[in-house]
Amino acid sequence: MRISTASVIIAALSLGTPALLQAQGAQPKSPSQDQSEQSAEIRSIQVIDIKDLQPEMRTKVENVVAKTSEDDLRSMRKSIDATPEVVSALSARGLNSSHVIAMAVANGVLTIFARTA
Repeated sequence: MRISTASVIIAALSLGTPALLQAQGAQPKSPSQDQSEQSAEIRSIQVIDIKDLQPEMRTKVENVVAKTSEDDLRSMRKSIDATPEVVSALSARGLNSSHVIAMAVANGVLTIFARTA
């Protein structure tokens, strides 16, 4: 499975924590893309409710979310809805794209941060 983003908003978190990003559109990879883009291939998806995060990490995620525009959130959620694997991962947790507030990619793992309450 491959998920590629046309553009991303990145806020780096400390101590090796994945960078938060919002996808503004997904498009298929072309063979001409360089090695750094190919390393963004998604091999697994994890969904995390931000209420389950440690307070320090939760604050960092919420700070990034506070700086994210409604247009960026809508675009990210539209990309999620267009990606069956992500929809399935959210559905397995009883969630949908409207619960997603941020996403992170690191080492082939797409981490989806959701807010349920």
